[in-house]
Amino acid sequence: MRFDVFSLFPSVIQPYLEISILQRAIQNGLLEVHLHDIRSFTTDKHHITDDAPFGGGGGMVMKPEPIFTAVESVLGSPPSCPVILLTPQGRTYTQQVAAELARYPHLALLCGRYEGIDERVREHLVTDEISIGDYVLTGGELPALILIDSITRLIPGVLGDPDGAQDDSFASGLLEYPHYTRPAEFRGWRVPEVLLSGNHAEIARWRRQQALLRTWKRRPDLLEKTELSDSDRRFLASLIKPENDTPTSS
Repeated sequence: MRFDVFSLFPSVIQPYLEISILQRAIQNGLLEVHLHDIRSFTTDKHHITDDAPFGGGGGMVMKPEPIFTAVESVLGSPPSCPVILLTPQGRTYTQQVAAELARYPHLALLCGRYEGIDERVREHLVTDEISIGDYVLTGGELPALILIDSITRLIPGVLGDPDGAQDDSFASGLLEYPHYTRPAEFRGWRVPEVLLSGNHAEIARWRRQQALLRTWKRRPDLLEKTELSDSDRRFLASLIKPENDTPTSS
């Protein structure tokens, strides 16, 4: 999969690509990330990429000319792949959106800065807008990295465990179950015996119920959108007990 990232500060992104899973994906030919400095596509000697907004107001606005020139110089006109603007005004990013975007072989990510970008970029160049949450950052570089990281995990062959991404939180609509590793006992705290039993059916059942329990406690809103089996529903019903009862988790 290929990403083309357009930014005023591409050097912010590069270090993250040089470690761990993303680095291995690049080395193994599963991922390409091309960084483009929007400033290098300006035509004036000062490389100006922003200006004051028409109508007044605080802040500066990214100019349309350098953005259009950058994207079209790299991707053609019209662009040869979806162009995603990272903005608080976009649709909310979820694991399901990541899976949707992972089906594309090529994506372009446009990182905003300052007060925003000229509206003509949204209207005539951008094909999608993504928000990583209801808060505002200084620029789109961190959101771009979030998209690259989360989408790359879904590319076949990137993770060592071929089913690893399927167990992640939100992949199934639920939060992920708890994990344990050696030692089996630490400071008197024991790993749940079922995980030491070797009974894979019971382990799978325990993990599913733990995922349901954790989601019920922390993000009950997710349960309304998740496909549940009859056994899932029975387990969730068992959690709704009188105050003096303790919810079961097995």
